[in-house]
Amino acid sequence: MQLADVRAAAAADAATISRLLADVIRGSYHEILGEIPVRRLVSTQCALPRIRAEIEIPGGAPGWLGWLVATGEDGTIVGAAAGGVPVPGEGELYALCVAESSRRRGVGSALLGAATERMRGFGAAAQRVTLPADADADPSLPFYAARGFTPLTTTRLGRPV
Repeated sequence: MQLADVRAAAAADAATISRLLADVIRGSYHEILGEIPVRRLVSTQCALPRIRAEIEIPGGAPGWLGWLVATGEDGTIVGAAAGGVPVPGEGELYALCVAESSRRRGVGSALLGAATERMRGFGAAAQRVTLPADADADPSLPFYAARGFTPLTTTRLGRPV
């Protein structure tokens, strides 16, 4: 599937984002973190009311820049990302997920690039991401390392933007 577009999420995208994020967390972290921690992550990070509210407030909460979605040529959502600038000069990627069938096709890079541009527009000169697992074991580490992120702690990565 070819990537067609990266755009701001709309209210109608909330359920799809919730399912996609939950699927990615379960698929990526179950072996590393175990069942209970993964259930907690899914419960807190993927709750539909939370994602609906977050879509409706971009720019309405300090530092929150909202959700982005990547769509395939047929309009299907194949990835999502959320981020903000919680402290002056420092962007933070809160979530980035790509459907298994769309990985290694530029979707994650396109979402990261769009989120980075949003953060730069709000004064970010650096960017960080907190990983759910120890960075050495986290399956997303190669993706972030290839894009210039380096460990700040065992779960935080950072880079200049």
